[in-house]
Amino acid sequence: MPKKRSKRYLKAAELVDADKEYSLEEAADIVKKFPAPKFDQTVTVAFKMGVDPRQSDQMIRGTCPLPHGSGKQVRVLVFAQGDAAAAAEKAGAEHVGYEDLLKKVKDGFTDFDVAIATPAAMSEVRKLGRVLGPRGLMPNPKTGTVTDDTASAVDAVKAGRVDFKLDRNGNISVPVGKAAFEPQQLVENTLAVIDAVQRAKPATAKGRYINSATLTATMSPGITLQSSLYHVA
Repeated sequence: MPKKRSKRYLKAAELVDADKEYSLEEAADIVKKFPAPKFDQTVTVAFKMGVDPRQSDQMIRGTCPLPHGSGKQVRVLVFAQGDAAAAAEKAGAEHVGYEDLLKKVKDGFTDFDVAIATPAAMSEVRKLGRVLGPRGLMPNPKTGTVTDDTASAVDAVKAGRVDFKLDRNGNISVPVGKAAFEPQQLVENTLAVIDAVQRAKPATAKGRYINSATLTATMSPGITLQSSLYHVA
């Protein structure tokens, strides 16, 4: 049975030609014209990738600092002790600790957006894989979230650095801002993400790397982007 769409969604869909590929500037302008719900929608760029997500050597993962931030208040948890813990607290992390936080998270606490850990803490943090893994919250050196420089890591995620990872269906979805952003801010943030995803291409990836890309807002239809933005022959 087809999903029933709201009147607001259907009105937004009238602004998008499903058979057309849009320039990034056009897409950002359309997002700004979408009828707004009662909250500031997150704007996301989603990629359908041309790699095999079942192959470990074709995994795509990385980070991207957004020129204009994400517009989201990022809640940070840091597993650390001593000076690293003090530095994380000073940098503004919401939750900092070690044994107490390990137990709290083991018991199911996940009220945070990013987890950071020092290398020394990781031997215990890895045991939380069943809690952190499925939610994409496990600290990882490749995303800069396993480090002794906890202050810089907290500053980076608070400033709007976003992480991305290939999902099991071969897609990557990355937030690039809020609907309240100016169109040019959305354009520049999206270009930064496209560049980061392209640079994260696995050496084993063959053929077309990115099959398609779509710009969308939380409760609005997707806008197909021109392939010239991301397709490198």
